[in-house]
Amino acid sequence: MAGLSSAASRTGSHRAAFVPTLARLGRATAAGRCSQVGRARSAVLPGSFGGHARGLAGGARLDLDDVFSLRSSETDTMVENDGEEFDPGEIEGTDLRVLKYPHPKLRADDAEVDVFDDDLKKTIKELFMVMYACNGVGLAAPQVGINKRIMVFNPDGDPKKWPKEVALVNPKIVDTSSTTDVETEGCLSFPGMDGKVRRHKWVKVEAVNAMGKPIKKKYTGWEARVFQHEYDHLEGKVYIDRLIDDEDKERVQPVLDGLIEKYKAEYGDDYAL
Repeated sequence: MAGLSSAASRTGSHRAAFVPTLARLGRATAAGRCSQVGRARSAVLPGSFGGHARGLAGGARLDLDDVFSLRSSETDTMVENDGEEFDPGEIEGTDLRVLKYPHPKLRADDAEVDVFDDDLKKTIKELFMVMYACNGVGLAAPQVGINKRIMVFNPDGDPKKWPKEVALVNPKIVDTSSTTDVETEGCLSFPGMDGKVRRHKWVKVEAVNAMGKPIKKKYTGWEARVFQHEYDHLEGKVYIDRLIDDEDKERVQPVLDGLIEKYKAEYGDDYAL
């Protein structure tokens, strides 16, 4: 999910790599989480903009012992906002921008990463910058026009809690729970909409980190949902593909039609539904 945002509660609506409605995996719920899957927790008031966040967004020092993330110990200036996920437009420190449906890169094949260098570390750092700037909790590389199998997330959506940052390269799901649950999701690449999505309650994952070191991890609950939302982006899927409620599908269709018309007006007919 193009990034998740932290919501007020894990059981609230979420939007990953989403916009400021329910939560990117939706919007913030009572407990404070949105999900880019959604957006950043309400605890993250003030949110970070323009790379002024702590963590990878700060970009100071690499902890090579951490298998999940690149981390920064610098304290940076925070810009205040209302905690809602949103599209910040230009972000200081990066040229990356969140792509909107029906941009073809959201549906394109994503290549495995085979070079683990400073460019990869820079990409991961900037993904976190964009995620935090949008008050998100997760973001996948294709959401910013990079068709490579890279995703980042922070289940709390709080740049101050940088030890919880996760950066996964070439992830794959090796096992899933037989049980599922349903929550509301949204996405930054699909502004102004959300809907109910069914996900596995847990997933087992294999990946590598930015240094190419293998990672094996089991994600459960909220983290599992955030991971699955972002993982879908690496498979060319988006959350509207998984809407389970006919009413939700009918409700979002006019918004989708509007996004298509806006894209065609700006970029022509090279799009992917």
